[in-house]
Amino acid sequence: MSNLKNYLFTSESVSEGHPDKVSDRISDMVVDTYISQDPYSRVACETLTTTNKVVLAGEIRGPKIKKDEIIEKVRGCIKDIGYDQEGFTWKEATKVESHLHSQSTDIAMGVDSSGNKDEGAGDQGIMFGYACDETEELMPAPIYYSHKILRLMADDRKLGKLKNIEPDSKSQVTFEYIEGKPSKIKSVVISSQHSADINQVQVRDLLRPYLLKSIPENFLKEFNEDEFYVNPTGNFVIGGPDGDCGLTGRKIIVDTYGGAAPHGGGAFSGKDPTKVDRSAAYAARYIAKNIVGSKIADKCLIQLAYAIGVSKPLSIYVNLFDNDLDKNRFVVKKIEENFDLSPRGIREMLGLNKPIYEKTSAYGHFGRLPESDGSFSWEKTDKKGIFSR
Repeated sequence: MSNLKNYLFTSESVSEGHPDKVSDRISDMVVDTYISQDPYSRVACETLTTTNKVVLAGEIRGPKIKKDEIIEKVRGCIKDIGYDQEGFTWKEATKVESHLHSQSTDIAMGVDSSGNKDEGAGDQGIMFGYACDETEELMPAPIYYSHKILRLMADDRKLGKLKNIEPDSKSQVTFEYIEGKPSKIKSVVISSQHSADINQVQVRDLLRPYLLKSIPENFLKEFNEDEFYVNPTGNFVIGGPDGDCGLTGRKIIVDTYGGAAPHGGGAFSGKDPTKVDRSAAYAARYIAKNIVGSKIADKCLIQLAYAIGVSKPLSIYVNLFDNDLDKNRFVVKKIEENFDLSPRGIREMLGLNKPIYEKTSAYGHFGRLPESDGSFSWEKTDKKGIFSR
C-alpha cells in the first residue's frame, strides 16, 4: 500500500458491548484491581464470555484478593456496559467463575531483576507503534472515526438519550485517499443490537445522526446515502455474549491502527505492564507520535523487538516513508539517546504502574486524550522537541 497514492482503505471498530470487548474490559479490570493494591503485581488474565456465563483464567503474582471481590467487580463491569438481558446480565442469572492462580516461577525468574541483572521483558515478541497526520490525534482517519461513532452512541445510550439501542455494536468506515491523504468518505457501516420494539428503518433513523456527528463535513460532501449500511443482515435483537462467545485479545487491530500499520500479534488487555506486548507497543506509539508531532515526518512506523528475560530491545526499526536516510539515522540516534526502552524504563517513562487499564479496553488504546490519573500517558507529545532539526 505504501507506493499507492489513490486507493480506498477501510477500518472497523466494535463497541464496549461487543462480546470480545466485554472480555477485554473484565481482564483489564483484574489488572487494575491488583495494581491498585500493589503497583508491581504481575497479571495475565484471560476472560471468556458466553450466554449467562463468564470464566476468568490466568496467572497472578500479587496481593491476596478474595474471589468474591473479583466476581463482584465482574458484575460491576457488565452493569456499567449496560447488560441486563435474558441471555446476559450483571445479576445472579449470569454465573461467574474465576480460575486465576499463581504465576509460573520460571517466568518470574526470567523477568525479575536480581543482582546486577535488570528486569527482563515478560515475553519475546515484536511490537509496533504508528502515527500519521491524518487527524489532530495523529491517528489514521478510518479507525479514528469508526471509534468515534460507537463512542458517541454508547455515551448517549448510557445517558438515556439513545433508546432501544443495546450495547453490542460495530462500525466500519471506508475512506477514499487521493495523493495518499484521506479525501472523502466512501461508505459507512453501523450494525447495532436493538430492542424488539423497533424496526430497521427506525434503527437507521436513530443511528444516522452519529455518522453526521462523528465525521467532519468536508469528508461527507459527496457522500452517497446508498453507501450508508445499517444492520445489513436485518434483525439484530440477540447480541452480546448471548449471540456470540467473547474472548480477551481477539480485537487487536481494532485496539491499534485499524490495519493501517502492522501489528506484532500480542494482545494488550489482561496484561500488566511488565508484558512488553502492552508496554512496548505503548512506548512505540509514544515515540512515533512525538516524531510526527515534531513535523519532521507526515507518518512514522516503529518496530521494537524483545527476548524474554532480556532488558534491552534486540532491535529498533524506524520508517518515515520518505526515503531520507540521513533523517532516518538522525531519528534512530535521537531515540537511542533519549528513550530507555527496557521494560522498567518504559514503565517509569510512561507511569504505567497505575490502575489505568480498564478504560483502554474499548474504542482504541491510541488516539485518546491523556488524563490526570496518568491514563493514556503514551498519547502526550511532550518529547517532540527532541526530533526538531
